[in-house]
Amino acid sequence: MPSLHGLSTDCLVQFQNDGFVVVENLLNVEEIELLRRIATSDCMMKEQSYNRDDGEGGAVKLMLRNEAGDDDIYAAIARSHRVVDRMEQLLDGEVYHYHQKTIMKEPKVGGAWAWHQDYGYWYHNGCLLPDMGSCMIAVDRSTKENGCLQVVRGSHRMGRIEHGPVGEQTGADPERVAAILERMELVYVELEPGSAVFFHSNLLHRSNQNRSEDPRWVFICCYNTKRNNPYRESRHPRYAPLEKWDDSRILEMGRFQWERISANER
Repeated sequence: MPSLHGLSTDCLVQFQNDGFVVVENLLNVEEIELLRRIATSDCMMKEQSYNRDDGEGGAVKLMLRNEAGDDDIYAAIARSHRVVDRMEQLLDGEVYHYHQKTIMKEPKVGGAWAWHQDYGYWYHNGCLLPDMGSCMIAVDRSTKENGCLQVVRGSHRMGRIEHGPVGEQTGADPERVAAILERMELVYVELEPGSAVFFHSNLLHRSNQNRSEDPRWVFICCYNTKRNNPYRESRHPRYAPLEKWDDSRILEMGRFQWERISANER
């Protein structure tokens, strides 16, 4: 598949074996700074975000939207060749925008995500195959201290695990998770701002609460394959062709959006 941002054969093999691959500096310094400024100043982000109890005494704050969008930096990233082309390589076929979300772990109060697989609950949306994946971009520096993503290397090859309620979240069977952690490698995915991790929908993952002095925001774009078009309606969309945008639109849309936000603040 021709692309200016094609992944190497080694990266594709790593994804097949491990269930995830890190791409350093997916967004450059100006792009990620624009995303950070826009996200933290976005009135809609504040109005439409909500909390989910993590079952550990905390709550995760997030905003989710199903539409790819067409007039902001979030849309430019979700539609960009540098994200979509890589996802199509990894999932071996055409993908469409399933949804996107911003997770906001504020200093000292940011909640945890329980151990889960995304396909653990996407399965119930009428998706027959786990041919789905996500691209998580670090908006802030993501570390062990502020609750970075944790993954179990190779766990996507086990298939879907049974899931149930954990607080207001959906988590994987704790007994099975304990057995998995005794036998498989736990990896802390620490990322610099602008770097990203692409991961398979069956990869077992979680994140701890943020007890540090630093925020940990991430922007996640989720995709389904065309061949896995859900057989029934759900909260997330069925297949529709995704219009890809040139990567230059990230800066163009970001600068324009930031100008509008700055003008409204004056």
